[in-house]
Amino acid sequence: MEKIDKAKSATFYVVGLSYKKADAEMRGKFSLNDEAKNNLLEQAKEEGIESLIVISTCNRTEIYGFAQHPFELIKLLCDNSNGTVDDFRQVAYVHKNSDAVRHLFKVGTGLDSQILGDFEIISQIKSGFIKSKEKGLAGNYLERLVNAVIQASKRIKNETELSSGATSVAFASVQYIMDNVKDVSHKNILLFGTGKIGRNTCENLVKHTQNHHITLINRTKENALEVAGKFNLIVKDYTDLKSEITKADVLIVATGAQNPTVNKEILELSKPLLILDLSIPKNVDQNVLDQEGVELIHMDYLSQLTDKTLERRKTFIPQAEAIIENSMLEFMAWTNMRKFAPTIHALKSKLEQIKDGEVDYHRKKYDNFDIEQAELISVRIIQKITTHFANYLRHEDTVVDESIQWIEKVFQIESNHYE
Repeated sequence: MEKIDKAKSATFYVVGLSYKKADAEMRGKFSLNDEAKNNLLEQAKEEGIESLIVISTCNRTEIYGFAQHPFELIKLLCDNSNGTVDDFRQVAYVHKNSDAVRHLFKVGTGLDSQILGDFEIISQIKSGFIKSKEKGLAGNYLERLVNAVIQASKRIKNETELSSGATSVAFASVQYIMDNVKDVSHKNILLFGTGKIGRNTCENLVKHTQNHHITLINRTKENALEVAGKFNLIVKDYTDLKSEITKADVLIVATGAQNPTVNKEILELSKPLLILDLSIPKNVDQNVLDQEGVELIHMDYLSQLTDKTLERRKTFIPQAEAIIENSMLEFMAWTNMRKFAPTIHALKSKLEQIKDGEVDYHRKKYDNFDIEQAELISVRIIQKITTHFANYLRHEDTVVDESIQWIEKVFQIESNHYE
């Protein structure tokens, strides 16, 4: 009985922090690796929390779950990370009930992402739910909510252009190549520099161009070999740069030097060459344009493309919010029905008890009493009464919790509610 009472009084919360208020150092304190997530879930079970999920990315760490007080979830987070309660107070947030539900919808559909429309977080939510379910910590409410968010995310992807266009220089460069180089899958692409931008560009090249003629060169060959190994690409020595440029149709420069690493002196071209300079400061000398057939695109131009993409994405926010609102209404309607269903069931049982007593009384009092007819009429009346109550509780203006308490008090009934 104690467990049921605890579940009835538990509230759905989200506690967490994100890039909006917490800097990278603070987010790092609260970051949770797989082992920490597992320990957190085990601790939650030991402390009697019955349903929660955890997500932790470079931009946010959040716990969604049922608790008597949000501090139960905050304690779980602090116990399993390097963050303190004082740190949490400075940068974090706590939402409950419908506000917590709305927050998860915004996170899962990319509206709360650092890059508007970035849907990568939805895979983290799915993963978090699966881990919780494996531990027996994902109840029906949480499962229904996560599925609703996943479906809303799919609708926004399919029905809006919130995630269209390039939002990173690495992807913008690949998009530019695909838009401006004919038959790109058969062209020779040379990537010079395999740092962070180079690696991201390489991944996008492989993913989007279907090109098997990509060659990598880096001053430190081991770094290039590491990147190439993931994608089965060709690696050449730094000393081969000049000859490889001669073969290339597209040259991407993503080096980190303070002075230009590519200039007209190393270009011996027999065909047109598109050069994309993704370096800061610029690592391609402007004098390459003295060579006939060279086109040079700088990071500044590609950054403008990403800015335009984000501005365009903003125009789809109202459409995305309308989808979220619709999905939330459906979920909250299910929540309310789930909340009052036990009360309606208990009310029906109570009315049937009253009916049975009255039918039995009249059966004894009147010799010619028609039991079958009385049963038929009574059942119909009970059905109409319970339907009226259900419709009232289902109405969006009804305060469900207070109404349930009133019904249970008036009819002297008890019903076991879900989480």
